Amino acid sequence: MSLVTTAFAAGLAITAVGVASPAGGNLRAAGSRSVAPAPVARQPETIEPPPTVVPDDSGIPGVVAWETRGWPANSGPAAPGALPHNHADGPIRYAVTPPAGGDHNSRWMNCGVYDEPVPSERAGHNLEHGAVWITWRPGLPPKDVAELERFVRRQPLVVVTVQGAPVETHERYIDMSPFPGLPAPIVISSWAHQLRVDSPHDPRLQRYVDTFRVSPKYSPEYGPTCEKQPEAIGGRPAFR
Repeated sequence: MSLVTTAFAAGLAITAVGVASPAGGNLRAAGSRSVAPAPVARQPETIEPPPTVVPDDSGIPGVVAWETRGWPANSGPAAPGALPHNHADGPIRYAVTPPAGGDHNSRWMNCGVYDEPVPSERAGHNLEHGAVWITWRPGLPPKDVAELERFVRRQPLVVVTVQGAPVETHERYIDMSPFPGLPAPIVISSWAHQLRVDSPHDPRLQRYVDTFRVSPKYSPEYGPTCEKQPEAIGGRPAFR
C-alpha cells in the first residue's frame, strides 16, 4: 500500500498496448501447468463484515459495486460499510464470493492463469494493485475454459504513464482460476466491483477489463506489480 500516495500525486495515466497472442490452437506449451500460490499462514481467522452495496457508475449492465470510500486515498473520508484494506496473514472469511477486495495477505500472488484454486487472500492483494480476477466454476465445459484462456491472451500488456513518461509493465494484470462454490459459471472481479456472466463470449467481459484493469479511478494502488513474488509464495501461472 506504499505506492498509492505517490501514484496519485504523480498523476499516473494508463494505456493498453502490445500484441496479443493468436487465438485458437494450442494455448500452452506441452505439459505447461501452474504451481499454486502458497496457502496462507495458520493464524486466527479474520471475519470480514458485509460491505455496503452502492450504485455502480461504470455503465456496464450487471456490475455490482461496494462502498470503498477511504481507499483509494483520493476517494474521500472513510465511509461506514466500506471494504477494509488491511494486511492479515492468516485466513480470511470473506462476505463476498469470490472476494472483490477487503483485507488481504501481505504477499500477493504472481498474476496469470492457474489450473487450480488460489488463496483468495493473495488474489485480493492483486485486486488492490489493479488486477482483475476471472474465476470459473469447476465443471465449466473445457471449451469455455479454453475460450477464457484465449480471452486472457488477447488482452494487451499494460503501460502506465508517470509524469508524462510511458512505463512498460510487461504485465497483463489478469488472474484466472477455478473457484468452487461460485455463484455463477463465470465471475470477474476487481476492487469493489464484480460481474457474473454465463458465457465466455459475453461482451461485457471485455468492457469490464477495459474499465477496471489498472484504473486510476478504481484501483486503490495504481501501478505496483502483481508479479515478482518467489514461486514458493506467489506461485507460477501456466501463462501470464
